[in-house]
Amino acid sequence: MSAQLPLSRRQAIRAAAATGIAALAVPALSACGGSAASDGDGKKLKIGLLVSLSGTYKEVGTDMRDGFQLYLDLNDGKLGGREIELIIADEGDGPPTALPAANKLIKKDKVDVLTGIVGGGSVNAVLPLINKHKIPLVGSNARPEVKDVERVWHTSYLSDEPGIAIAEYIKKEVGGPVYAIGPDYQGGHDELRGFTETFAEVDGVLANPDGKTTWTPFPATTNFTPYFAKIAATDAKAVYCFYAGKAAIDFVKQYAQSDIADIPLYAAGFLTEGSTLPAQGKAAKDIYSVLNYAADLDNAANRKFAAAWTAEHDTQPTTFALASYDAAFVLDRAIADAAKEGEVNPESINKAIAALGKIDSPRGPWEFGEKLHAPVQKWYLRQVREDGDALANVVMQELATLGE
Repeated sequence: MSAQLPLSRRQAIRAAAATGIAALAVPALSACGGSAASDGDGKKLKIGLLVSLSGTYKEVGTDMRDGFQLYLDLNDGKLGGREIELIIADEGDGPPTALPAANKLIKKDKVDVLTGIVGGGSVNAVLPLINKHKIPLVGSNARPEVKDVERVWHTSYLSDEPGIAIAEYIKKEVGGPVYAIGPDYQGGHDELRGFTETFAEVDGVLANPDGKTTWTPFPATTNFTPYFAKIAATDAKAVYCFYAGKAAIDFVKQYAQSDIADIPLYAAGFLTEGSTLPAQGKAAKDIYSVLNYAADLDNAANRKFAAAWTAEHDTQPTTFALASYDAAFVLDRAIADAAKEGEVNPESINKAIAALGKIDSPRGPWEFGEKLHAPVQKWYLRQVREDGDALANVVMQELATLGE
């Protein structure tokens, strides 16, 4: 008999799914305190999930939807022991479509909680509705600066944190000017600001001729070749960018075919996350990225989550799916805790979220910061490498713990 070869990470996740998923299908309410309220303790709760199901970030929004649904599937469709009516709406490409969709969820459907939201601009557009109708927002993707966070919680990250986490590492590794480039909209501004401001604080120098980030029109830019020609004309020793969804696929494929293909490419991890990576193919090999999650993190919560996700979707889970899964976990615990104290309503749920403490997440333990209501969490350096017969974002090291 021939010796058994070691499993790749992807194969290991599939094997875990094949052997362990039967146990995962059993409702997990007791593990997170969600069995406190019985079906007869109150009305069915309405959760509004606002995500991009069309446009540039369709893949991101789809993963967010599926991450939340996975948690419900593993818990008999309940949160905190209560029956849940999940109402999904399409955010599209930003405020023009996000705001009317949120209006419907809040005013017509009368949801008790709003979750999801891909873009920072969409978050800003929706916040007045949240405050007026006094319901909690448990966001699970981009998070811009927010002044009033009384009812605003995010299970993902602050939008400037990826760049903050990796800036000093790039300064030490590159040892020369770095060219910064990203999309011209709220999310791009937040993401690149985190990098450029922190890079300057550690005495890094931008290769951009005016010393400022180069902005590409969003969502119109599909041809990045002219921008690569501009980068080639500088003394850049590396490039740092933020792109996601279809724009990330276009950027990476064209980068690999350009005159600057030999210049190291660093990015916020969304560049090579999820379905973008197989679409990019070998063009993505060796790209370095920073993110709060990777599918190969070795902890019990991630083994369970990754196995369940892979069994359902035959792909590795993403940070988008993870944050939405965690949003459901947060609501599960908060609703159960609110039920112990009395009536379950938007106000009591919001109060319960504030008192949750540590969250046992596939990314590792985290908790909400007291002032900003965003995770205090670790950030990881990843590199796109061959993992068996596929490419994967492989964790190289921890970079930083950010948050309050």
